[in-house]
Order: sequence, then structure tokens, then C-alpha cells
Amino acid sequence: MYQPGPGMYYHYPPPMLVDCSSCRTPLQLPHGARCIRCAICQAVTNIAEPRSVPPSSQPAAPSTYAPPPPPSSPSPYNHAPPGTPPHAHGRKRAVICAISYRYSRHELKGCINDAKCMRYLLINKFKFPEDSILMLTEEETDPYRIPTKYNMRMALYWLVQGCQPGDSLLFHYSGHGSRQRNYIGDEVDGYDETLCPLDFETQGMIVDDEINATIVRPLPRGVKLHAIIDACHSGTVLDLPFLCRMNRTGHYVWEDHRPASGLWKGTSGGEAISFSGCDDDQTSADTSALSKITSTGAMTYCFIQAIERGHGDTYGSIINAMRNAIRSVGGGDLGGGGAVTSLITMLLTGGSLGLGGGLRQEPQLTACEPFDVYTRPFTL
Repeated sequence: MYQPGPGMYYHYPPPMLVDCSSCRTPLQLPHGARCIRCAICQAVTNIAEPRSVPPSSQPAAPSTYAPPPPPSSPSPYNHAPPGTPPHAHGRKRAVICAISYRYSRHELKGCINDAKCMRYLLINKFKFPEDSILMLTEEETDPYRIPTKYNMRMALYWLVQGCQPGDSLLFHYSGHGSRQRNYIGDEVDGYDETLCPLDFETQGMIVDDEINATIVRPLPRGVKLHAIIDACHSGTVLDLPFLCRMNRTGHYVWEDHRPASGLWKGTSGGEAISFSGCDDDQTSADTSALSKITSTGAMTYCFIQAIERGHGDTYGSIINAMRNAIRSVGGGDLGGGGAVTSLITMLLTGGSLGLGGGLRQEPQLTACEPFDVYTRPFTL
């Protein structure tokens, strides 16, 4: 069995960086891809096959993509995307992905509501520009904004492209999550956590290792990433090194989830913090029990409610308010679940769980570094 050595950073080769052929935004090319569509201007940049590159003794053929930034901008992360310059507090950018799996046996009722509510919160409360929020749902008319595995990967690459000190990035996901056996020894519980794209049955799931390598590892110093993941088995789905283990009285300790192999799961100097719907061995509910009006993800609803009710000052106040809200509904039971629950549990119930049945869901907080959750202010 292959065991990674100390100091190895990626399970996947680091993404190749090229410039968009139209707007020159730096794009991160997934391993093996021969073209990439820019999420900003929609232009397609084709990448020449290595064998088509002429020998150095011959004149260089015209490139199919824009030349690299001039020497004054040696790093792609210092090359600002087009548009107005970032304001004093940095640029804000978000990816919101919600999947209802409609017309399938996996259907969820509240995910699209989650996406709309989160977008409203980001624009009106946290002043994210509307055109800096990339929405991936089945309701989108642009085929590149349907939440397929390919489009979700591209959206995550877009999220961190060109990020600079002062930038604030956010990834919100509402949909199915699952877990699968990890055979290389870099998971404390022996499982990789996964997100389930719309086409996961044919294209497969997105594993936590890839999410970490795509949006956590590249973050340079001064850049802040928040993830809000409303899915089953999502506790450590960003593979961040530390988990805040909090009891019902609000006392907590930071658990060290760094792999014994020495594999680095943190950032390149930036800050990454994730709120997730439940622990790795729990399921997250899609329910109308909280809003009393329509179905939502329990975690997303409680996160937004915590902000709107004035509990958003610190990370500790948010996570406690979310947990208290979930416990207040049916004594903390929103559906069915337990230590051996998987995606199948949600599928068998149609994905929409109401009161009664026994699901125990406790939102989790993970981070790239430990901190005092009751003194650090929460800001997006």
C-alpha cells in the first residue's frame, strides 16, 4: 500500500496556471484538461498538446492563450482579474452551489432555498457585489452553471484565482454528502468525506483531498476563506488540520487532525475556516421543521438565523446559536441517522426529513489554525 512521505502537499498534481485568452484572468487548469472556460467572461482557452510545441530553434507559434503576466507581476496571484480595483478591505467573491437532484430518487427539497437565502445574506448583510457571486443550481440557464462535477471543479478553481491579500472568499454548498474508505492513512477516522455533484452517479463524487488541494492549499497570506457546507458527513470535508470539539455547555478543545504521514492540509499563509452541518459520522437534515413555511437545510437556516438574530459577533457565538436552534426542534431530532448512516439514509426517506426519526445533527467548526472562538470576530 502506498504511503505518502513527509512534506507531500497534494494527492493530485498542482493545477497548471494559464491566462484566459480573452480577459486574461489567471485560470487554474485541472490536471489532464486540454481547455478551460473562464467563469468571468465565458471565453474558452485551449491548451496546446505538449507535442505540438515547436522546438526552441524555430520561431514560436502563436499561443492559443494569453501570454503570462509581465515581469512586474511574477506571480499569477498578483495579477488582478479585470474590473474595478479592490477596495480598502479587499475583494469579495463567493461560490454558492445548491443541488436538489430533482426528478430523481435522491431529491432534496430545501437546497435551492438555501442558495437563494445565502445569496441574499451575502449581498445585503456582508456587501458582496452581485457579480462576484457565482451560482450553481439546476435553475441556472447557463449550462456551465449547472452543478455537475466538472462545473463544480471549475467554480472552485475560479474562487481562488487571482486572490490577493485582503480578499474574502466564500464557498457555500447545500446538497448530498457522503464518505468513502481512505486507504492511505491521512484521515483520523479512516474515511474521506465527499460532496455529491448532480452527476455523481456517473462521474463520481468530489473528495475532500481535492477540495483541500483546490481552495485551501493555494491561499496566500492575507486571504480569508470561509466555507459553509450543509451536507451529510461534512464535519471535515475541507480536510482542515484542526477541529473545534465543543460540548453542549460551550466548552471546547481543538482536535489535531493533521495526518501522521506529515501530509500538509493547511494553507500557504492564508486563513481557512469551515462551518459544516454535522460531524463526519452524522447526517444533515433537509426539513421544514425550522422555518415552519418551506423546506431548508437545517444548518443553512440556523447559520443565517444566528447572523440575523445578533449572534454573529464571534465564531463561538455562531456555532452555539446554530446548535441550540437545532436542539430546540424536537429535542434535537430532525430525522434519522447515527454512526453508520450514509447517503442511503437520505435517499430512502426521499431526502426531505421532518420531525421524528432520530437524526442527531451537531454543526462543526474546523480551521487551518486553532484560535479562541469566543474572542475572534466573525467577518466576511
